[in-house]
Amino acid sequence: MTARRIDGKAAALALRQQVGAEVARFRAATGRAPGLAVVLVGEDPASSVYVRSKGKATREAGMESFEHKLPADTSQETLLALVDRLNADPTVDGILVQLPLPPQIDENIVITRIDPDKDVDGFSPVNAGRLAIGLPGFVACTPLGCLKLLEAELGDLSGKNAVVIGRSNIVGKPMALLLLSASCTVTIAHSRTRDLPEVVRGADIVVAAVGRPEMVKADWLKPGATVIDVGINRIEAGPGNSKLVGDVDFAGASEVAGAITPVPGGVGPMTIACLIRNTMVSAARRERFEIDPAL
Repeated sequence: MTARRIDGKAAALALRQQVGAEVARFRAATGRAPGLAVVLVGEDPASSVYVRSKGKATREAGMESFEHKLPADTSQETLLALVDRLNADPTVDGILVQLPLPPQIDENIVITRIDPDKDVDGFSPVNAGRLAIGLPGFVACTPLGCLKLLEAELGDLSGKNAVVIGRSNIVGKPMALLLLSASCTVTIAHSRTRDLPEVVRGADIVVAAVGRPEMVKADWLKPGATVIDVGINRIEAGPGNSKLVGDVDFAGASEVAGAITPVPGGVGPMTIACLIRNTMVSAARRERFEIDPAL
């Protein structure tokens, strides 16, 4: 068996085009564009690249991109004051503070300060709570992107056995809740799960989000399973060279799985596409503008 490659780039492009069409309708009806504010504190190279990608995607969709770059020694009070200004700014529909933050700043305090109705990253306690009890809110972009890939690949997920490997607040927990809301039977596995390979072997759907390079092996998988690899790990690939790999042994898993996301080119592009999708949804809610319910 050779697994189908789930093309995250193509799926993300299609979603971004959908968002762009909704943005054009929104602008014609309201006279303004949805606005996304992204805050970067410090010069972390990976964060800087990610922020540039977000800004580019936002502008390509026809939205306003407001980028705020602050020095690494910015105080927590200064950052919170900026968040307060963005909360009050009517041209800003979404606020994203890029993580990680420098050590002098408490990430939880900053995330909690963001208006939940502008929290397009879906990290705030309010939006996490809304997800947990089934109320409308914003869902973290990576798990939302994973769900969209799964639905595009499998259609109705009802009744499927799903294992989420990882229990982070950003991916693992919201992913499990999304799968539960799709009527899957969900197991959350983690570093202390006993006989993890055996747990994974029972899954129709495997979502790997642990941050350990190629941890999930082919013999862990049920033949025909659908595998979503959230991991992004850089490993050595010979003297002076490196490469990106996921949390799943892609080559081995491809011989067993029914479908699998590659790394790179799988989940990553969907994360940014879902961010601009959430921003469009936020703008529509704030203006009481009706958008395509399939977005």
